[in-house]
Amino acid sequence: MEEVNDLVAQRHINLEKMKRGGMDPYGQVFHKAESIVSVKEAFEEGKEARIAGRIMARREHGKSAFMDLKDRTERIQVYFRKDILGDDVFESLGAIDIGDIIGADGTLFLTRSGEKTLQVSSFKVLSKALLPLPEKWHGLKDVETRYRQRYVDLIVNDPAREKFLRRIQLIRHIREKLNDKGFLEVETPMMHPIPGGAAGKPFKTHHAALNMDLFLRIAPEIYLKKLLVGGLEKVYEINRSFRNEGISARHNPEFTMMEVYQAYSDCDGMMALTEELIRSVSREVIGTEKFMYQGRELDLTEWKKISFAELMDANFGIRPEDPVSEWVAKLKKKGIEIDGKKASKTQIINIVGELVEPEAGNHPVFVVDIFKELSPLAKEKPGCPGIVDRFELYMGGMEIANAYSELNDPIEQEERFMDQIKADPEAMMDEDFLRALRYGMPPAGGLGIGIDRLTMIFTDSSNIREVVFFPHMRPE
Repeated sequence: MEEVNDLVAQRHINLEKMKRGGMDPYGQVFHKAESIVSVKEAFEEGKEARIAGRIMARREHGKSAFMDLKDRTERIQVYFRKDILGDDVFESLGAIDIGDIIGADGTLFLTRSGEKTLQVSSFKVLSKALLPLPEKWHGLKDVETRYRQRYVDLIVNDPAREKFLRRIQLIRHIREKLNDKGFLEVETPMMHPIPGGAAGKPFKTHHAALNMDLFLRIAPEIYLKKLLVGGLEKVYEINRSFRNEGISARHNPEFTMMEVYQAYSDCDGMMALTEELIRSVSREVIGTEKFMYQGRELDLTEWKKISFAELMDANFGIRPEDPVSEWVAKLKKKGIEIDGKKASKTQIINIVGELVEPEAGNHPVFVVDIFKELSPLAKEKPGCPGIVDRFELYMGGMEIANAYSELNDPIEQEERFMDQIKADPEAMMDEDFLRALRYGMPPAGGLGIGIDRLTMIFTDSSNIREVVFFPHMRPE
């Protein structure tokens, strides 16, 4: 710690040297003409170039100095000579530290070793770094520090930066695909008067001017389906949702969801769209449909289906039409104790449902035939009482997507809401959504994809915090 304090003190001394020399290390303007990667790709000896970036290394050689300059795209070596810059300007290099941001004009040349280099004719210090970067070889190793100080992580950790660039590419590609298919990107409220659209505990806030409680959205589903009622037949939104629940390697309280709704489609249509989108992302972003995730090959050329209802029956003898008392008795035989007086079907399914989730395999898996109690907004599957026309997609052992044929019967929807309220006293009747359905919503398919988890898959990340710029942490 004492060594770090000494380094910080020296940087403050160097800052004062700059100011005494007439240099303003924070107020100078420098219009960067080109990225470093474009300069290197169009490299010609003797060509003039203007670049800017952060100093990542420096080497002194008497009357000359070399520095490595890095911007968002690449690194390049820059070369300073005393006879070109003049004595005073060259001496001012002594006040420049690793981490400082500079802009430089000069001429390109190749060193004897063949390295592309900019010989500097003039430069400006654009931002003085008052804290030292982590030591070159050890980097920012402490995981918690990496998450808290993502800005430093991005400077020194190129693999971390690449993960986020891949995330950006992934989202951009999904947008392009949906736009090409005629979907309209829309924005719906983040603050809801009634929490709904998914299961989850909401964050609660209060609007002073309206004197009303509001909830950060659990999901955008209800508002997007209102747009279907309004005649916007193909809509999607990529934005934040919030759950006031636990934090884990797969859960962040604030997360990015993409939800898609298409009139005159259904669960099968959403299944086809999901496979098309994810396979397309795989080809375009990583260049292959077969890749490694956490030591196991994922093969997107083949997609599988398994039945949740069949698994529940095979594992526990539970069928959707049986009464709660029978479920409790069958689970007791399996060594799973549940208080039958308090438990509802929804609570029981939530307890045992995770026991039948598909394990990590080599192919994506659609879990179909899901119980109605878990899906208050989905249509029942024809000829299958108690089962809805819905799927959950698993990749690498994680749930990535969820979709169903949307319930558009206002009478049945109201009954489902009433059943929810009986099972959960905190549940609320969404009268405005019911009113919208009474005007008539076309049959539709709806799809939600977790962007954070999908990014985990395509960046081989085991923790959701690796793919969220600023994950939520306990106070330092």
